[in-house]
Amino acid sequence: MIRKLFLATALFITMTAAAQQSEKVVAYIEQYRSIAIKEMQRTGVPAAIKLAQAILESNAGDGDLALRSNNHFGIKCKTGYTGPYVLHDDDRPQERFIKYEHPEASFRDHSDFLKGRDRYAFLFKLDPTDYRAWAYGLKKAGYATNPRYPQLLIGLIERYNLEDYTLIAMGKKEMPQELKAVFAVAPESEEVVPVKKAKQYPQGDFLINQTRVIFARQGTAYETIAAQYKIPLTRLFLYNDLREDQQPQKDALVFLQLKRTEGQKAFHEVAAGESLHDIAQEEGVRLESLLKYNNLTKFASPAIGSKLYLQDMGTAKNAVAQNNP
Repeated sequence: MIRKLFLATALFITMTAAAQQSEKVVAYIEQYRSIAIKEMQRTGVPAAIKLAQAILESNAGDGDLALRSNNHFGIKCKTGYTGPYVLHDDDRPQERFIKYEHPEASFRDHSDFLKGRDRYAFLFKLDPTDYRAWAYGLKKAGYATNPRYPQLLIGLIERYNLEDYTLIAMGKKEMPQELKAVFAVAPESEEVVPVKKAKQYPQGDFLINQTRVIFARQGTAYETIAAQYKIPLTRLFLYNDLREDQQPQKDALVFLQLKRTEGQKAFHEVAAGESLHDIAQEEGVRLESLLKYNNLTKFASPAIGSKLYLQDMGTAKNAVAQNNP
C-alpha cells in the first residue's frame, strides 16, 4: 500500500541533514504539525514519527504525488477502491495511487493504515516518546525497503525537534500560542463536534458541585471580590487554581470556597475552546484532581470531543464512566 522511497527523496534528506535546517522543511512542519498532533491523539501514532515520515515520503510537500494528488505517504489504491487516483511509476510502471482532495485525508489514511495492520501492532505497545524504537520498528515490520530508513527518520526528528510535537500531543509540553488558536477551531470532519454554549448563571453566589461560586464579568478585579465576600485574596487565588499575579481576562466563574476533589458526574466532554482550567471551574473540581484522574499535565490541550474523568476511576464508582473510552 505504501510506495517505496525513491533515491531522489533519500538524497534530498541526506543533503538536508548535512546542512542547516531547510526553510522548506520548517514551513512544511508548521503547516502540518497540527494534524500530526490530532492524529496522535486519535490513533496513537507519535506526532514526531508522523511528521518525519511525511517529510521524507513527500519531499516536504514537493514530491510528484504530493503535488498531483495531495498524497503525502505514497498510499496506493486498495483492491475495490473506486475513487479518484493518479498514475505513477513505482514497483511497476503506471501504478494507481489515491488522489485526495486535501492533504489531511492522506495523513488520516496513513494513521489508519498503521493502526489497522497486525504487523504494526507491536509499535503501539512502545513508549510513544521512544522515536528511535518506532523508527527501527517500522523497518522491522517491513514498512520501507530503504535500509537507512530508521536513520533518516531519526535524523529528521532530531534536526527539526519533532519530538516536541509528540510531547505536546501527550500534554507533557505547553502548546505554542499559534497552535492553540488552531485547536480552538473544530476540525474539518463530518462528525458533530461539541461547542461550548453560553450559560446563564444567577446573580450573587450560588452552588456548583456543592461549592459556593459567583459569575464575575470581565474587568471585575479579584481584590474587589475578595473584599466583598471577606475572603483573604491569597485564598481566593487558591480556591480558583490561579497564580497570585493573575487578573480576569474574560467572564469567569470565581469560587468562594475550596472546590471538591471529585465532580458530581463521571466525565466531561471537551468542547471547542475549553481549557483544562475552564473545565475545572465549570465542574467545580480542583485542577490538580482533574489532571491526576486523566494523567495530564497543566500544559495539556485535550482533543475536542474527548472525555475527561471527573472522578477517581480507580475506586470503581461509576460503571458508565469506566466503560467510556
